[in-house]
Amino acid sequence: MSDTVDIVVVGVGHAGCEAAAAAARLGLRVVAFTFHADHVGRLSCNPAIGGQAKGQLVRELDALGGVMARVADAATVQFRRLNTRKGLAVQSSRAQVDIAAYPRVMARTLASIEGLEVRQGEVTALRLHQGRVAGVVLADGTEVEARAVVLTTGTFLRGTLHQGDEVRAGGRVGDGAAVRLADQLADLGLPLQRLKTGTVPRLDARTIRWADLPAQDDLPHGRFSYAEPAAERLAPLTCHLTYTNDAVHELLQGNLHRSAMYSGAIEGTGPRYCPSIEDKVVRFPDRARHLLFLEPEGHETHRVYVNGLSTSMPLDVQRQMVAAIEGLEDAVILQPGYAVEYDAIDPRVLGADLQHRELPGLFFAGQVNGTSGYEEAAVQGFVAGVSAATGEALRLRRDEAYIGVLVDDLVSRGVGGEPYRMFTSRAEHRLLLREDNADRRLMARGRALGLIDDPTWAAFAARQEALEAGQAAVEALRLTPRGATQAKLQALGTATLRRPITGTELLRRPEVSYPAMAEVFALPALPPALAEQLDCEVRYAGYIRRAQRRADRLARMEAVALPEAMDWAALSMLSTEVRQRLAARSPATLGEAARVPGVTAAALDALAGWVAKHGGAP
Repeated sequence: MSDTVDIVVVGVGHAGCEAAAAAARLGLRVVAFTFHADHVGRLSCNPAIGGQAKGQLVRELDALGGVMARVADAATVQFRRLNTRKGLAVQSSRAQVDIAAYPRVMARTLASIEGLEVRQGEVTALRLHQGRVAGVVLADGTEVEARAVVLTTGTFLRGTLHQGDEVRAGGRVGDGAAVRLADQLADLGLPLQRLKTGTVPRLDARTIRWADLPAQDDLPHGRFSYAEPAAERLAPLTCHLTYTNDAVHELLQGNLHRSAMYSGAIEGTGPRYCPSIEDKVVRFPDRARHLLFLEPEGHETHRVYVNGLSTSMPLDVQRQMVAAIEGLEDAVILQPGYAVEYDAIDPRVLGADLQHRELPGLFFAGQVNGTSGYEEAAVQGFVAGVSAATGEALRLRRDEAYIGVLVDDLVSRGVGGEPYRMFTSRAEHRLLLREDNADRRLMARGRALGLIDDPTWAAFAARQEALEAGQAAVEALRLTPRGATQAKLQALGTATLRRPITGTELLRRPEVSYPAMAEVFALPALPPALAEQLDCEVRYAGYIRRAQRRADRLARMEAVALPEAMDWAALSMLSTEVRQRLAARSPATLGEAARVPGVTAAALDALAGWVAKHGGAP
C-alpha cells in the first residue's frame, strides 16, 4: 500500500506542529505521523511557554506566522514578565498554560488547516531514491511518497527512561521508543550523540499546604500573539514558591549512588542550564537552598509541577525529598520524576534550512538536533517546514532574530555535547532583538511568505502609524525655561530647565516616561506596550545606533561569498588547525567562516585579504 503527499512530518510535538502547519498553509499537502493521534502538542515537561530568551522566540514565531503564540494565549492561566528590573533587551515573557487545554487548542488549530492531516502510525524507515529522501515506511509496511521529510522525533530515537535503577524503553512516560528509525539513521552515517533530559515529580494539589507558601503575581492582560485573542483568557491559577533546604541536600548526597545520573546508568549529557536537583547539590555545595516553583498544571487536574526539582532518584528517595520541603510535608506524588536518554544528530551536518547537506529532502527540527525546550523546537520546525515547502532556505540573520542566532549556532557550532538552550547572552545583537519589536523586525517577512492574514497585518500597520505619530510629537516638542513649562516639569517629577531642550532630551531623563509626557503636553496617547517601546527607542537611541552599525558590518561579511570548491589545504597563510576546521565546515560566506569555532580574528583577516585579492578563484 502506498500514498503520495508533498511533505511528511514525523512527530507532532512543538517542532512537528509548526513544520506541518507552515507547510500546509503554504499550499502543500502535508501528513504528520505520531505514535498516538491524541498526543498532538503535548507538554511533556513543564506546563509553560516562554521564559528567558524563549519569550523572544515565541514572539518572533508569531510575527512570522507561526501558531504557538496564539495557542498559548488561548490556554494561559498565568502570565509574567521576567527580568523587569533590567532593560527591555533582556526582558522576556512567560505563560503558565493549562496542560490539557494547550494540546486541545493545538489539535483544533491543525485540524482547521486545509491540506494537513495527522495520522497515527510509527515511521520505521526513510524511503531513498537516487540519493535523496523520497518518503517514509511505516511499521505496517505502508509507504508514503513525499518530496521532503521533516524529522521532529524529539526524545524518541532509542529513547530510554530512567528512575533510580529502573530502566525501560520510551521517549516519555506512556510512549514507546523509535528504535528502527534510529538504526537506519546510524546506518546512513549520520553522526549521532547521546543526550539526556529529565522531568520533575508531579504532586497532588490537595495535599499541599498552600497557606504557608508565597504566591507569584500575574499579569492579567499579558499575551504573546500580535493577533487579537479569539476568546477570553482562561481563569487564572496561582503559582507558589518554596525552597529546598539542608535536609534535602543531605538526603540527596547520601543517595547519589542510587541516582541514574551518578550510578553510571546514563551515558548521555544533560542540559547544563536545567540540571537535576541532585546535580545542583553536587555542583553548588555552598548553596543553602534552591528555589522551587509550584505550578498547577490546569483546571482539569489536581497535578502540580514542581519546577526546579528534576530528578532521576528512585521513588522512595523522591518521597522523602518532597516531604522535607516546606509546604510539601504531606504532599502525595502522583507521577515521579524521571530522566530520558535519547539519540540526537550533530546539527553541523545541516544547512541553514535545516536540511541534511548530503541527503536532499531530509530535514531535522527540535530536540533531535540537540536542543532543549518547546520554544527552540517550535522555531526550528517553522524554519524546516517553510524551507521544505518553498524549496528555499528561510534565512534569518543573527541581527534579525533570535531564531537566526539559534539556527546559526546549531549548524555552525553544534551543541557542544549537551542540549542547547537559548539565552539572551547568546545573541550579540540583543539590543536590536527585543521582544517588544519582533513585529517590526519580522512581520513583513511573514506577510511576504503569505502566513500573516489581513487583520493581523492591518493591526500591525496601525501600531506602526501610532508609534510614528508619538515619535514625531516628541521630536517636535520644544521646551524653554518659562514659568508654564517649569510647572509642567514639576508635574512630571523632574528637574526644571536652565536652557531650552527638545522633547527627545526630556524623554531621555530616567524619571520621565512617554505616558506622563503625553498627559502633561497633550501628545498622542499610545497603548502601554507602544509607549514602553517608544521610551526604549528614545532613551537608548545612541546604543541602538551603535549596535546597528556593528550589525551592518557583520552583514557585509555575510555578503562576501567564498568559493564552493575552495581548496582550504592550499591556504598556507592559515594554520593547519584553522584549515582543517574550515574544510570540515565549508563555510559559504566570510561571516560563516567567522563563526566556525577555532577561527581566530587574525585568521579571518588573512582569509578576507585572500578573498579581496583572488575574488572568486578557488
